[in-house]
Formats: sequence, C-alpha cells, structure tokens
Amino acid sequence: MTVLRTPDTCFEGLPDFPFKPHYAEIHDADLGQLRIHYVDEGPRDAPVILCLHGEPTWSFLYRKMIPVFTAAGFRVVVPDLVGFGRSDKPASRDDYTYARHLQWMSDWIKVTGLGGMTLLGQDWGGLIGLRVVTDNVERFARVVVANTGLPEGSSKAPKEFEDWLAFSQSVPELPVGDIIGGSCLEPLTADIIAAYNAPYPDESYKAGARIFPALVPFSEDDPGAIDNKKAWQILKDFDKPFITAFSDSDPITKAFEPIFQQRVAGAKGQAHTVIKKAGHFLQEEKGEELAQVICDFIAANPL
Repeated sequence: MTVLRTPDTCFEGLPDFPFKPHYAEIHDADLGQLRIHYVDEGPRDAPVILCLHGEPTWSFLYRKMIPVFTAAGFRVVVPDLVGFGRSDKPASRDDYTYARHLQWMSDWIKVTGLGGMTLLGQDWGGLIGLRVVTDNVERFARVVVANTGLPEGSSKAPKEFEDWLAFSQSVPELPVGDIIGGSCLEPLTADIIAAYNAPYPDESYKAGARIFPALVPFSEDDPGAIDNKKAWQILKDFDKPFITAFSDSDPITKAFEPIFQQRVAGAKGQAHTVIKKAGHFLQEEKGEELAQVICDFIAANPL
C-alpha cells in the first residue's frame, strides 16, 4: 500500500499562514505509521480549541481564526485529516473509510494527550468530530458545530449534495481550490486558491479528497449510518455546552441546524448563532466573526 507525503516546498510562501508545522505519528494496522500534521498555537496550558476541517480543505481554512483565539488567551489546535494538507496521504481511494478516519483522529488525540477541549467541527470536521466526541466524551468540555451534520440514513440527500457527489466522482481532475471558491459567496483571489491546491501536486495525492463525498452515510444500511444512530443516543444526553453557528447560505447542511438544537441536551438554552452573508466555508468568509462567537460562547460557559 502506498502512502504519499506532499513535499514541504509545496507549502512555501502561503499567504497569511505563518504557523509552524507540528507532527504526530499514529499506527494503522494496514498502512503502518501515518504522520499527521497540526497547527498548535497559543499557551500550552491554556484551554484548547480543536478545529476540524472538512472536504476538500485543510488547516489553511482556519488561518483567520487562529489569531483571534490566541489573542483571547486560548490554545488552538488544527490538525489536517489524513489525506489532506501536510498529513500523509494514502494513495488508494479504498484506503479511506468513515470508520478509519474516526480511528485516525481518535488515535491522534490520544497521542497528543489533548483534553478539556472545545470542538469546532465544520463539514466532515463535524461528521468526524462529533463521533470523536461521543467516543471520548471525557476529553471534551464544549462543542460548536458549523455547516455540518451527523446523518443516520433517515433522510434523503439534498439535490445539491447529489450533484456534488456525481461531480466529485466523475471529474477527471478534482479542482480543489476552485471547488472551495465556488462554495463562497465572494470570489477567492488566485493566491488563496493556490494555497488550497498546495497539498496536491497532482491527482495521485487527491484520493482522500476525491472519495470523501461518497463516504457520507445517507442510506440506512450504511455502517456509518448505523454507528451514527448509536452516537445520537449519546449526543441526546450530552449535557455539556453545545451551540450551532451555521451560515445563512449553505443549502447542503442547513437542515441539520434545528436538529442539533432540538436533539442535543447541551444545546438547550444556548445562544445559537447564524453567520450572515457566508456560504459553506464560513471560516474563509467570516472567520474572525465565527472565532469571536466561539470566544464568547466559552466565556459564557466556563468550566
């Protein structure tokens, strides 16, 4: 089995991303050692905000938010999922499953020893992050979900998602930067698009990005949906502080916003927020605003 590693030269000169890379290794029974990259800024002994990205982004997505968090006195940790960013990239689409992503992130959290965390999960960062929370409840103090969901096979995929799935699995070259730009309300500049493309020197590095849409468990018999149903039983009773901070212009995930508010115990009575004038990647368009919402949320819900 082949595991690729993007050359460091691909990440030179990234705009507004001065953060030192950190690495931790985990072991996969089939793939061997996998190196996971993460940004780690702020005081080592400060409360931790864990930011998880989704498809097809990487930690660069959080560059506008990191300085807001550190200025407020927090430690912010932003890993690249396996297959993305500076993290190792198994070369076969078959190497990636929902369950494997969950295991990789859970193992990484244990290796790094993180605890007392506030999770921010967006897109697949929510699908993975929420499951990591339900499997490691003792390590989390609060949860923020933004433009994400936890499907359990009980509802049909939105047409917008079906279109995206068909495109992602058939397009000869996956235009990562253009996909991100096309999901924002305002066009991205060429240097930002290039930064989102940086982890992928050619198509062989995009197996993880390519397969992710096909892993969303929308059918009831999907193993991910079955396990997500079990996770919802835990989330239903999860009484730690939990807020939604969805944008106002994301048709794919908007149906999950009220579901989280109504079903999660810790969401009751919280100051849920709608980030206005933002598309799917609200960290890109309204990063500073979203970061301040999270800072205020933590301040209003101290340990």
